[in-house]
Amino acid sequence: MNDQLVEERRGHLLLSTDRSRLDLEGILTMLHASHWGAAVTRPVLARAIANSVCVGVYRGDEQLAFARAVTDLATYAYLTDVIVVPAARGHGLGKWMVESVLAHPDLQGLRRVTLFTRDARGLYEKLGFSTEMPASTYMEMRPGPNRKS
Repeated sequence: MNDQLVEERRGHLLLSTDRSRLDLEGILTMLHASHWGAAVTRPVLARAIANSVCVGVYRGDEQLAFARAVTDLATYAYLTDVIVVPAARGHGLGKWMVESVLAHPDLQGLRRVTLFTRDARGLYEKLGFSTEMPASTYMEMRPGPNRKS
C-alpha cells in the first residue's frame, strides 16, 4: 500500500498512518477482546495492515486505538477494525480516527465508503453513514468449507 503519511496532534495524543508505529500485539489484544476479531491471527493481521490504510492513536509509545480502510485508493474503501482500548473509550478517539480516514488525501473522490457495525451505528450516522440504500445491488460470496457449488 502506497498511501500518504498523515499525522495530527491533539494535546498529548498523536494520530498517525505510519505503519511502522503500529503495535501488532496491542492491536491483536484489542481485536481478540472484540466480538468480531477474536479469530484474527498475527500473520493475518500483518497482511491486512500491509494492504490497508491504517490509523493509530498514541500517547507516547502506547497505542490507544486502531482503525483501517481496505481500499484501492481510487474508487472504494471499506472501513473496518475501528477499536479503542477500554481505558481510552469515551474520549472521541474512534470518531477522530474515522474523521481522519474520511479526510485522508488518498481517499478523496471515492464512489463509496462502507462499513459494518453492530454497536456504533449512532457514531457512524453522525459522520454521514446511512443504512438507507438505493435499490439493492449488493451481493456477497462467502468462500469456505460450507460453500455449496
